[in-house]
Amino acid sequence: MPAPVTIIGAGLGGLMLARVLHVHGIPATVYEGETSPTARTQGGLLDIHDYNGQLALQEAGLIEEFRGLVLEGRQASRFLLPDGTVLADQPDDGTGGRPEILRGDLRQILLDSLPAGSVKWGNRVSGVAALGEGSHEVTFDDGSTVVTSLLVGADGAWSRVRSLLSDATPEYTGMSAVETHLFDSERRHPATANAVGQGAMYALAPGKGLLAHRERDGTLHNYVFVTEPQYWFATIDFTDAAAAAARIAQEFEGWAPELTALITHSDTPPVLRPLYTLPIGHRWDRVPGVTLLGDAAHLTAPDGEGANLAMYDGSELAKAIAAHPDDVEAAITAYEQAMFRRSTAAAAEGTEGHKLLFGEGTPYVMLGMDTDDKQTSRVP
Repeated sequence: MPAPVTIIGAGLGGLMLARVLHVHGIPATVYEGETSPTARTQGGLLDIHDYNGQLALQEAGLIEEFRGLVLEGRQASRFLLPDGTVLADQPDDGTGGRPEILRGDLRQILLDSLPAGSVKWGNRVSGVAALGEGSHEVTFDDGSTVVTSLLVGADGAWSRVRSLLSDATPEYTGMSAVETHLFDSERRHPATANAVGQGAMYALAPGKGLLAHRERDGTLHNYVFVTEPQYWFATIDFTDAAAAAARIAQEFEGWAPELTALITHSDTPPVLRPLYTLPIGHRWDRVPGVTLLGDAAHLTAPDGEGANLAMYDGSELAKAIAAHPDDVEAAITAYEQAMFRRSTAAAAEGTEGHKLLFGEGTPYVMLGMDTDDKQTSRVP
């Protein structure tokens, strides 16, 4: 490569691309708008799948580092009815293919694996422009610029780089999540800790639900899903944490108190997370010198695949570049065609999964259960 690959975005996909390129001796520079690796928290638990995310980590030579930070027992899952009745309880027997790791820990593994100075922090992109013959200019908020012969947009849902390839913009799905946390739950909120169990807990009803994960040190990380238009959420003052939590909790009136405590007893202010998606099958015609990966290419509502696909995209793109060092266009073409196929299939499956999670008949339908044959127990 005559010049480093220019990567916009230091998320998991962009960092994986940089790492696998480094493994193959190809330089890359990552530009990130955040001012440092610790500028904000990096989200909660991720289940890393043995058919994509773990394959990327193997290509990166980081699978052992990953395994060393997996939280044991967190592949357990349970499904509860709104009254707290346990509908299904699936313990972690150690044979699952989706071990859980904190996103921040996984990101740090990738950051630590790169040469010093690979990530340029505090470089928020304000614009991108094609210069012709596969060359592109990236402009940052401070007015500085960089010109590159290979630009990769790993810059997420609201990608600036995507405008070089596609007119598509994310659309609201009709549902939002509200993020909350309970700390030291076993001591301070034992009933809720018991309800959540050792891994993931799903309490679902048509159009809404609670999804909580047990993280490290008894932290319960919860997402409250509510199907309402964005103007409905705009009426809630999220700067008033108590009032916002109370308003969201009203949507779960009559639910078991150990479940609604995930909203009303949050140790952090509730954070609104509107859910957006790009069209299923989003693709573009080949444009020399630029491509996308992860959410920038195929944003979907959360379905457990996003981080995995982003890392796999990064790994596959790096492998393609390494396989065609004298023909970057052939590399990108091969990468994009494969990426379009897998992301379309994943998006379609994720959309169907959301219907099962929040549609009529949930959670029985998604569990393949008949309501007359269910075996349940009340959380004590």
